[in-house]
Amino acid sequence: MSHEKNKTEEEYFARLEREAREKASAEAEIAREAAQRAELAALHHQRCGKCGGLMKPQDYKAVEIDVCVGCGAVLLDPGELEQLAGSDATGTLAGLANLFKFRAGK
Repeated sequence: MSHEKNKTEEEYFARLEREAREKASAEAEIAREAAQRAELAALHHQRCGKCGGLMKPQDYKAVEIDVCVGCGAVLLDPGELEQLAGSDATGTLAGLANLFKFRAGK
């Protein structure tokens, strides 16, 4: 009986050690992924996705947009396109949207 008790205790402690190692490994992986995301963010902060040039903030119709100094690409943050387009149904964007609706309905 003593031998069986020792065996179950050994299995229990082995399982606890294995679970602790798995938990530490998972936490280390999460930390590595967070560090990679932070590194990428720092590397690409204020950089153009097209050419890698610096992005310079510029006011356009009361919205601050980012324009690449190198290639002129424009970066809009979430919601800025809607601000620029506004609610005017006669605008260029609305015309494009209507064009695609018309073609989709054919």
